[in-house]
Amino acid sequence: MKTIFKKKLIHFIKVVFALIIVAIGIIITAYLWPTSKLQTPVVFEKTIIKNVNIVDAVTGKVVKNQFVLIENSRITKIDTTHITVTDDALLIDGNGKYLIPGLWDMHTHSNQHSEWLHHPLYIANGITGVRDMSGQLNEKDSYWVGSKERLQWNKDLINNKRVTPRYVLQSSYQMDGEKAIPEDLPSFFKLKNPSQVDSLLHFYKKEKVDFIKVYQQLSKETYKALAEKAPKYGLHLAGHKPMFLSLEEAVNLGQKSFEHGRVFLYEFFPEADSLKNPTNWKAYFSKSKAKIVQQFDSVQAKNLMQLMQQKNAYWTPTLQTLKFEANAHKENFTNNENLKYVTSVRKKLWWKFDTDHNKEKNLESEGVSESEQFFEASKKQVAMANKMGVPIMAGTDVTDSYVFAGFSLHNELYELTRSGLSNLEALQSATIVPAKYSNQISDYGTIEIGKKADLILLNKNPLENIQNSESIDGILLNGVYYNKEKLTELKAFTETAASSFHMNVKTLISLVNSPLIRVQFTD
Repeated sequence: MKTIFKKKLIHFIKVVFALIIVAIGIIITAYLWPTSKLQTPVVFEKTIIKNVNIVDAVTGKVVKNQFVLIENSRITKIDTTHITVTDDALLIDGNGKYLIPGLWDMHTHSNQHSEWLHHPLYIANGITGVRDMSGQLNEKDSYWVGSKERLQWNKDLINNKRVTPRYVLQSSYQMDGEKAIPEDLPSFFKLKNPSQVDSLLHFYKKEKVDFIKVYQQLSKETYKALAEKAPKYGLHLAGHKPMFLSLEEAVNLGQKSFEHGRVFLYEFFPEADSLKNPTNWKAYFSKSKAKIVQQFDSVQAKNLMQLMQQKNAYWTPTLQTLKFEANAHKENFTNNENLKYVTSVRKKLWWKFDTDHNKEKNLESEGVSESEQFFEASKKQVAMANKMGVPIMAGTDVTDSYVFAGFSLHNELYELTRSGLSNLEALQSATIVPAKYSNQISDYGTIEIGKKADLILLNKNPLENIQNSESIDGILLNGVYYNKEKLTELKAFTETAASSFHMNVKTLISLVNSPLIRVQFTD
């Protein structure tokens, strides 16, 4: 009897071992499986858009029935009469259509899989430029990308070798103090004290970074040293307002842009100083959200907004993130058709936890939840800031929960109009305003002779309804034309990639192998 049992046990162990070997083999094969590549459209030396209505993003006027000539990626002529060129030029019929500058998303997070999961959707939605708010440290990360990858993508775009938006500014990794950095990396990344600031800035200057991404838990002294020394290296600060100093101090110290819709809510209520305590600010915030909204001091806020306008400090509200938190319990929000463009790994391991957490909080509330109050309060503050002249930039926070590459920027423009911006002002928040912020207004932001041909051909006028920004008929990126069929192909490409087993395996392994991701989740 014992012999039979022993044989069965050995057989069972062999079967289990064989299954494990097969599973490992399948995973390794999927990880090593080659990923497909998108073909870029054909390049024409000359392109003419005939009889198109040009939307002037400065004045809000529509200049009708124009002919636009594009040569070598730039607009070389705009005229009311027919432009004659050789037979090998590309002719685009703009009759009854509207031409606007390419849109920029000024708050995104790209990763090693963005080539398949994000870039096609950006282009398909007319997002020709992005500001990436992620980065790397001194080693290539398995998940996050850094300036080297993004600058190479930009070169490939210029040479028409890759489907990618422009990466308009290069970010450092987020500077959030000692706990945000893996143990075995150079100590200056941890910014324990102001003496390490020069080493950090010197490193990122060599990495061809444009700005230091600051986060919430930097010490006040270190932040001040960063703000004072960064300009000497040709860098600026952008990102969160660290919790342990006031927004007024950060503005006066020269931080160039502030991110997310909570930035004013943190500052202007009677107990705001309680959020500046390094030991318990998170606990205080979690129990005080209702108080923060209900006791908001709009007079103080307007004074600070006036200071931001005077100091030319920009705000990127990323209303999509607060909209998600406010609506996580609503099926008509979470049953989003764009989920097909997101990997199962991200949906199940990242977004599901986030959704369940916010859903539970919202359902516990009687009446309007705190998250819904926060969202509505933030929109009111967008309206206030806009009236006070604070330059507002459109940004989404891809890859946060229920923020979809490309699609969500159109939703952000819509929410900005619901927050008091006119259709023109919303359009400007993704064109002229970010171009000025980036010191690239000579090349982008408007449709003018000499500027880069990053353009969107729409079927409807966005100045009449900002949601008409979604009525895309074609895209010109660096002077290369993506017609409607190509745009459909881009969406299908990402849908296929997101649903594939091998892409989900690659995503999972890259997440697990990333020391930066592990530290973020631990923190």
